[in-house]
Parts: sequence; C-alpha cells; structure tokens
Amino acid sequence: MTDTATLRPIVLAVRLYVLVTAATLVVLAVLAVTDAPLATSHAWGHAIIVAVFAILLPLRLRAAAAGRRSGLRAVGIISGVLFVVNVVEALIPGFLPTWMRLEMAGVAVLMAVIVLLTVRAALVSDRRQTSASAVASHRA
Repeated sequence: MTDTATLRPIVLAVRLYVLVTAATLVVLAVLAVTDAPLATSHAWGHAIIVAVFAILLPLRLRAAAAGRRSGLRAVGIISGVLFVVNVVEALIPGFLPTWMRLEMAGVAVLMAVIVLLTVRAALVSDRRQTSASAVASHRA
C-alpha cells in the first residue's frame, strides 16, 4: 500500500498537468478568435485528447491513494505514454504551432517527472511490504 506522503509529489504534479491542460484549452479558445492560424485543427485535436487524460489521471491517482496498486501502475503507464506522444508530436515539423510545441515539451518533462515519482512510490511500497512480511515471518 502506498502512503499519502509518498503520493503527495505525484498529486502535485498531476494537478499541475491538469492546470496546464486547462490553460492550453483557454489559450486555444482565445487564439481561435484573435489569431486563428495559431489555433489549428491539429492543435485542437491534441488539446482535446490531452484533456481526456487530464480527467483520467486524477481518477487513477485516486485509486492509487485508496491503496490499489493498479491505480499507481495506470498513472505510470499513462504518464509514460503522454511523455512519448508529446515528444514525438512536438518534433514533427509544422504539425503544431511553435507555442504549442513548447507547451508540449514542458508537459513531456512533467510526465517524465511523474513516471519517476511513480516508480519511486512503487519501490517504496514494495520495500515496506517486504519489510512487513519479513517481520511477520520472524515472529511466527
């Protein structure tokens, strides 16, 4: 079971991701009105898909906080996939406006941090579980 202190940095990083995603949607809406070429259909498509993950990540994190290992695993996998997708799409020349490519690079860094924090949380949880098992077997 993963404790609250171990999950706290992941919670903060996921909240930051949700905030960045919401801000991106707001910027796209403003740009659609003020400077339409910077709010391309590819940018909207990417932002909407990313917004779905901004809903999904906190839900899976809630499962991890409830002690479900599958929730923690899902947070790590989703973050890893988001890292790869953001890096690949940001590197495709002309696919997205420059401002969004920079935003995607920042999100990729954030996703890498979440992956590392998730691995750390899983290792800490495994270590605690192994220690508890060892203590219980010595007492028996």
